[in-house]
Amino acid sequence: MRAITFLWLLIISTNIFSQDIVQPPFKTSNAGPSEKYMSFAGDGSWCWFSDPRACYYEGRFKRTYSGWIDSFGNVMIGHYDHSSGQILTYTLMERLEVDDHDNPALLFLPDGRLMVFFTKHAGPNPTFLFTMMKAEDITSWEKQELFLNDMETYQGLTNTNTYVNPVLLTEENNRIYLFWRGVDNKPNYSFSDDLGKNWSKGRIFVLPERIYELRRPYMKVESNGKNKIVFAFTDGHPNVENENSLYFMYYKKGGLYNINNEKIGELGNTPLSPRQATVVYDATITGQKAWIWDIALDSRENPVLVYVRFPDNSNHIYSYARWNGKKWISCDLINSGGWFPDDKVREQNYSGGLVLDHENPDILYLSVKRGSKYEIEKWITKNGSGWKAEAITNISDRDNVRPFAIRNATKENPLQLLWMQNEYYVHYTKYKSALKMNLQIRKGNPHL
Repeated sequence: MRAITFLWLLIISTNIFSQDIVQPPFKTSNAGPSEKYMSFAGDGSWCWFSDPRACYYEGRFKRTYSGWIDSFGNVMIGHYDHSSGQILTYTLMERLEVDDHDNPALLFLPDGRLMVFFTKHAGPNPTFLFTMMKAEDITSWEKQELFLNDMETYQGLTNTNTYVNPVLLTEENNRIYLFWRGVDNKPNYSFSDDLGKNWSKGRIFVLPERIYELRRPYMKVESNGKNKIVFAFTDGHPNVENENSLYFMYYKKGGLYNINNEKIGELGNTPLSPRQATVVYDATITGQKAWIWDIALDSRENPVLVYVRFPDNSNHIYSYARWNGKKWISCDLINSGGWFPDDKVREQNYSGGLVLDHENPDILYLSVKRGSKYEIEKWITKNGSGWKAEAITNISDRDNVRPFAIRNATKENPLQLLWMQNEYYVHYTKYKSALKMNLQIRKGNPHL
């Protein structure tokens, strides 16, 4: 009987987690090398766990804003003006640290002022918050240093800060939530009820079993902007975990819920263990660890996830999972190639990367190794069924990685996408990249 049960589970797991890689029709006719595209920043890099990295805002002006860290460790903010075609940049902080984990995350307030959050990579450092003094003006800022880790409550644990993910919920009187990797390298959160002037003490809200020191779940965060926040996260880092699974849960009205809308806890009370949430990808069954890359909500507010699974470190399988209201629809998209850094030892689970269009998660952007270089591609589906793909870059001289679909850029917006075009990437502390955008160079306005 036990043998039959095991066989049945094996068949189920094979159907769910070893699906064939989709082979969509692939168009390259409109693509060219990344060198033909305009640069948002000539020297700019980012990691993929502090978001949003770029967003469109329309007030008095129509502008796309982005933040990045350059190869000297300067924290930068900039905007592209859609009417004039001009780019303006501003240095928020000089020489913070040469580390691409330090890129800022953006949040617009209801009055059009931008908030910019960032912190150094690990250690007992503050989270920096820069808030515009005047709406749509990136040249004048109010600066705060936030010490949110509650080291009195968590005595004896490590005081550390990495990554930032801000969210504003209009139906909670514009309460701002901030999520980061904090005390003990665990997901922490804080909130502000006065638009960022004062903050609650941070609290751990996901706590995996401490099977080794400083086990650190990786988390992606998204929201409907009104009353719901969704989370996708891992057990830990795939270069440490033998089995790194993916989990989903959401927040609403103080509670935490699984995909079946069953309450599993409350934000701010006892932290949840990952397996109290919904298991989206179970590495204990497949034996293949994974890493989350993005989460979005479809028009019905069902979650859509993209992630990478690793049969081994040389094979990075881009994968897709979508909840249709009853079950997960999953597929493997493509073997994107191996890891992209020149560092061949420390970061073998760094992929070129993939991201969802949060305005329409039927659209994905991928960095895939084609020949000797990583290129940017656009993939389109219909609710996870049927795919087509087209190249955005092709036959480039440099690698193109870590695409980011600009938040709030609806389909009419000509600027949808930013990505890193690498001059070199040895390690996250030794890099130089340009940030490219999907607008071709125009005569008289090169922005090279």
